[in-house]
Amino acid sequence: MPHHKTALRLVAPVAVLALALTACGGGDKADAKSPDTEKAKVFPSPEPASGGELGTGESATGEVAEDPGKVTYDVVAQKVEVGTEAEAAKAVSEPDKVKGMVLAVAHVKYTHKSGPALTDGSDVHDGTTVFADGRRGSVLIGASEDTAGCEDPYDVESWKQGESHVFCETYVIPANAKSVEVHWSEEDGEPYIWKFPNA
Repeated sequence: MPHHKTALRLVAPVAVLALALTACGGGDKADAKSPDTEKAKVFPSPEPASGGELGTGESATGEVAEDPGKVTYDVVAQKVEVGTEAEAAKAVSEPDKVKGMVLAVAHVKYTHKSGPALTDGSDVHDGTTVFADGRRGSVLIGASEDTAGCEDPYDVESWKQGESHVFCETYVIPANAKSVEVHWSEEDGEPYIWKFPNA
């Protein structure tokens, strides 16, 4: 059964902390990796398996069903900017709910590799989530639009093959997290994962 969750983003003057979280449907990552590796050795496939950990600067390739048709993208998590507890408190309407938490803004670059040109926004960013120490953070709707270097995916009205855009996702994570992960996956696919230290 698909575990894909489509989030509707609303333009609001104040960012609202989305508190309703669903459990990740992928199971334990360590357990999931070994059988896949063994399967790949025993039953080699001509197509590379989707998902897995990527190094800094490495890109993932995947398809997204857009309005005019399927588009293939190269996706790379460029960086994660981690803020302070005071910034997190200012960003939400109920500061008490984010005590001991910070904002993590993931900058992700998407390059249109093949498929039809887009004329009315994109859904490629819907597959992006942020985890801290292996646990999914809480998404902060509407917080990334004002961040320097981030574009609003709904403002991109013309996107042709070869063009790139940087979209950002803002999540609330524990202040003491040791590492931050950016996950991106195709619908119902295994996630590609980029790890960043939380210095």
